[in-house]
Amino acid sequence: MADEAKWYVVHTYSGYENKVASNLVTTVENRQLQDLIQEVLVPTEKVTEITESGQHKEVERKIFPGYVIVKMVMTDESWYAVRNIRGCTGFVGPSSKPVPLTDEEVERLGIEKRSVEVRYDVGDSVSIIDGPLEGFIGTVEELDVEKNRVRVTVSMFGRDTPVELELDQAEPVGD
Repeated sequence: MADEAKWYVVHTYSGYENKVASNLVTTVENRQLQDLIQEVLVPTEKVTEITESGQHKEVERKIFPGYVIVKMVMTDESWYAVRNIRGCTGFVGPSSKPVPLTDEEVERLGIEKRSVEVRYDVGDSVSIIDGPLEGFIGTVEELDVEKNRVRVTVSMFGRDTPVELELDQAEPVGD
């Protein structure tokens, strides 16, 4: 049943995102709906604001005000549970018919982190296996696993050119 779970966007009254999310989690626990409604998220980001007195203050800001993202298996029971939370105005979709997020949208929003196994390190020779420089060989200069980036120096036209790639676009030479 977990394969059927998809991410849906739920519209809420502005300012009610956290309340809707916590009420939904409570409802899921009370009704034993954990197999239908698996995750409830209010996407936030940390932002540094400068106060009137000139001090820097780090605050957490909602990325999508008025929305909660829910991973669930769509059934009448799960739809009813989400739809009847106080502060929830409905699902995002035509005429409030729930439309799941595509895999590309989920990846772009950073809701689910894909893990990439990195089998190379700084100084290693790698072969570029995807993108416009596919087939080129270069040397790893910098790795940033958190941001899914690698900087590789490739020799083109007699010059060393730094190229930034995603981690899965390069593999160690000899694989």
